[in-house]
Amino acid sequence: MSDRTPAGQFLDAAIDLLRRIRDEEGDSVAAAGTLLADTVADGGRLFAFGAGHSSLAAQDLVYRAGGLALMNLLAVPGVVGVDVMPATLGSALERVDGLAGVVLDSSPLRAGDALIIVSLSGRNALPVEMAMKARERGVKVIGVTSVAYATRTASRHSSGTFLKDHCDVVLDSRIAVGDAELTLEGVPAPFAPASTVVTSAVLQAVMATAAAVLVDRGIEPPLLRSGNVDGGHEWNARVFEEYADRIYYRQ
Repeated sequence: MSDRTPAGQFLDAAIDLLRRIRDEEGDSVAAAGTLLADTVADGGRLFAFGAGHSSLAAQDLVYRAGGLALMNLLAVPGVVGVDVMPATLGSALERVDGLAGVVLDSSPLRAGDALIIVSLSGRNALPVEMAMKARERGVKVIGVTSVAYATRTASRHSSGTFLKDHCDVVLDSRIAVGDAELTLEGVPAPFAPASTVVTSAVLQAVMATAAAVLVDRGIEPPLLRSGNVDGGHEWNARVFEEYADRIYYRQ
């Protein structure tokens, strides 16, 4: 029997979105995972970026038990997360032309690296310019976005383009414009956003693919183990030492 409570409806909506991703984005997930595996095998480094709530899925990839140790967070002060005060400052900074270039100029990103950019709308200046400038530097870009925004909204970048237009691989989260899955009589606005759970799941599917591709090539994936299991710290210390030149969150 279907659960028609708001909680049940939200969980059903999230499950339906994940099924759509599985059935409709499988090729893109495989391509993204292979791109990351190629980067690792070729000596490149991995980075992830997101602004505001989109940063949550990017952060979930970094220093993560069961995740790739080489995944580094590309942080932009005042934009990553909602800890900046006031929180609305982050949204304002995401619309500033030129900021991405400044960030990349002072970052360790270089040709041969891979960058995951998470932006639900993909319309703001920062993620669009981040993708454009990164590719100019020879960095491969994976964009995680809702392609629907490109048909329902206008770009906020001076080029008039969206994140999806500047990526080597695009992962469409299939999230509806507005990022709210439920409506209820008496509630004046739609509510219950699903973008975080869906985007995080998509990216973990990409990580799983990358690990499997590396194994198929005879390369041990540089995975981290939980520090809360016996031997976890020792395992991680070995990985950190082996890949010290490609891990920046420990420096």
